[in-house]
Amino acid sequence: MQDSTTTADKRIVEELNYGSKTAKRVGWEAWEFSVEAPHLVRVTNASYGCEKDDHSYLVGVEDRDGLLVPAECECPADKYNEEYDCKHKVALATIGGPVVLQTAVDCPTPTVDGEGADSKTLVERLRADGGVIVEEQREDGAGVIEAEHGCPNGEKWCSGPGADSLPCFACFQSTEGE
Repeated sequence: MQDSTTTADKRIVEELNYGSKTAKRVGWEAWEFSVEAPHLVRVTNASYGCEKDDHSYLVGVEDRDGLLVPAECECPADKYNEEYDCKHKVALATIGGPVVLQTAVDCPTPTVDGEGADSKTLVERLRADGGVIVEEQREDGAGVIEAEHGCPNGEKWCSGPGADSLPCFACFQSTEGE
């Protein structure tokens, strides 16, 4: 078996402060990594199976004189223990390694229309086609409250941006039984 540890891998790990217990846990547990935003990697402990989402934290990546290093984590262990680094940062450095760290740094900053970021929040930019906010509700004969809805243009099919011939969600629900 070949040892594929590079000099960069060793330098990254040397930047962290952790004990043998943390090193063992990192080696025994299953890890998943996903780049969420520039300089942010979601580190998930997949050993928890269907509860792994409860064991998922964002880890910030910092450039220290050309060396990319996991710098901060939102987990309780990292927040409240100033002496040692948490297992999520150690996992990112050792298991994810330079490839995941570099990918996090290379992640493009979200922009609108190829221009600089505008004043809209990410939630506003990712919002669906623009269905109508429900303001009125009515009670049917069985005592169930149903929401009144309508298309922004008062049409059966929405003509919002990018909708072409697709209905908004509220319109789709109302035509489902036709």
